[in-house]
Parts: sequence; structure tokens; C-alpha cells
Amino acid sequence: MNRPGRLFCCLVAMIALARGAAAGCVQGGLQGNAELLRQLQQVHGLSEESMRRIREVFAGSRFIGQGNPAVTEHPATPEACVAKLREAGISYEQPESDRICGARYMAPLYDPSREKPQDARACIDRFEFPNIPCAYPVVWVRAREAALLCEAEGKRLCDAHEWEGACAGSLEEPDYRFDLARGRDLVSAVESMRAAHNRAHAASKSWSYGPAYQTGVCAASRQKTPGCGGGEWDRCGSNTFPTGYFPECHSKLGVYDLNGNAAEHMNLPLDESQMGSRGSRTLGVTEMKGSWFIFDRYRAHEDWCRWRAPFWHGSRVMDAQSHENYHLGFRCCKTAR
Repeated sequence: MNRPGRLFCCLVAMIALARGAAAGCVQGGLQGNAELLRQLQQVHGLSEESMRRIREVFAGSRFIGQGNPAVTEHPATPEACVAKLREAGISYEQPESDRICGARYMAPLYDPSREKPQDARACIDRFEFPNIPCAYPVVWVRAREAALLCEAEGKRLCDAHEWEGACAGSLEEPDYRFDLARGRDLVSAVESMRAAHNRAHAASKSWSYGPAYQTGVCAASRQKTPGCGGGEWDRCGSNTFPTGYFPECHSKLGVYDLNGNAAEHMNLPLDESQMGSRGSRTLGVTEMKGSWFIFDRYRAHEDWCRWRAPFWHGSRVMDAQSHENYHLGFRCCKTAR
């Protein structure tokens, strides 16, 4: 099939998914999540066993989903997203990346200065979970739940340096200063490591789309729900855009919405045995990456690519009470075949 034909077929499929996503948003609650999970299985070709594990995670959560429909005001519908991409002639299908990564809508992670995509040792979701173009990101998810959902898909929660490489456009070797964490409590270990890391990268700070912060490029033009304080379910809307709605908001490695939309859980290892990229399932502590949907109006904290955050609401990743809120989602990584 030629490129226009492929693009047409992809857009037809996206429109069908968008209609389902929009219906799920209106219905909300368990019925909305049921539609979301149907899309997840359809798009990613997940087995019944994978879906059983995913449904189990969703069923065990109070709030996980695409936001509280009673207070959330999404600025664009999934159908509007599909129409915008169709008008611009944009398709997010990349069969070669799918082949390298062994999964749909994933981007190879590598260093373009010395490697090719085929050399990638890992891949990352190109969009926030559920990693479906024009779907709203899943929020109100704990770090533990994010790790379990990634695992159910045959993936894993990314290590911090993998997300940073995806954003900066080049995957570098891990630079965790494990020596600074040794013998310290979690708070001081994280602070010592992050301070050293941020000093090392501050002079070369960049955002997914370029070397300076720009407004209007990413999904960051929204504001909090009036009356939203620290993150109350009944007062804080997840006012996100559909993923991929801003096609210029991507890194050189083809990863979208790293800035804006939803912030993202990642794994910060405090020693080598906690690196997911080295096969750990124990994992380290929580790290929040990127930024969220208010940043063009109010930049609540730094959000350049290789910046590491304070130990906000910090815990072990696999802690059953790890943090959840209305603007915090995740995306997965995968060791390449």
C-alpha cells in the first residue's frame, strides 16, 4: 500500500478509537476504564493474560483513569486530535521502529552521534500511557501501579537516565553517583545524587523540542481547576490534551509530550541492583519527570530534560502507598530484542 493509502487507513482506525475514547471520557468511572482497556488491547495486541493483570491493577485502584470526569475539562477531544493530524497529513505509524522495539508506538533509545536506531538496547513509549495517539493520558496512578502495568505489557518502568536521554535526543551512559547514596537515608541520598547530576548538566540544559523553553509548543496552556489545592480528587481536574495533539512537541528521537500534558513516574536507582535497565524488578525510589499542563502559564518547577527533581512525595517505587495525583502519569520502557 502506498503512503497516502497507509495514512488514510491509520486515520480511519484512529477516528474509531477516538470515538471510543470520547465516549469513555463522558461515561467516566469503571465504564470509561473498560473502554480504555478495550482500546489498549486492540491497539497493542495484548494477550488475555496481560489484560487480566492490567485489569487487576485498575480494579485495585480508587482513582486510576483519565481523570475525574466530574471536574476534568479536556481542552480538545480525541476526535479533534485525529482531525488536526489528518489535516496536517501527519501519521504516527513507524513500522521500522515497531520492528526494532518489538512493540507498537515505541522509539529506539540510542546516541545518534555514534549509533543507529538498530543499535538501540532499549526503547521507550512514544506517548504517555496508554501509548495510543489521541488518547488522554492515564493519571491518578501510583508508581507501583505504573511498574506493574508496564510489566504486564512485557515492558518495564524506565530508569531516570532513559527518560532523560529520550528527551534530550541522545541516550548517554548511566551517570548515577551511587557513591553519594551509600550509607545515607533515602532523602539525603536522593538529594546528594541529584545535586551532583544537576550541576553536571545545567550548562547544557535543553527541552525535548530545543535548547530554550518555548510556549505554545507542548500541551502546557491549561490551568488548574478553580479551587484545586494540593491534589484533591473531587476538586482537581486532569485537564490534559490528547497525546500527540502537538506534533512539534517531540524530541530528536521521536518521543512526544515529554514536556507538558502529564508529569511521569520513573525509577531512580540508588545502587546498581535497582536499575530496571539491568534487569532489576526491585527498583529504586520514585522520580517525577517532565512537566504538566499548566507550565506555559505557571512554571511550578524546572523541567529541562536531564533535570532531576527533589524527593517530592518520595517513596520506594514498589511501595503500595507511592504517590498518585491528577497530573501524574507514566510511560514504559522495554529492553530491545
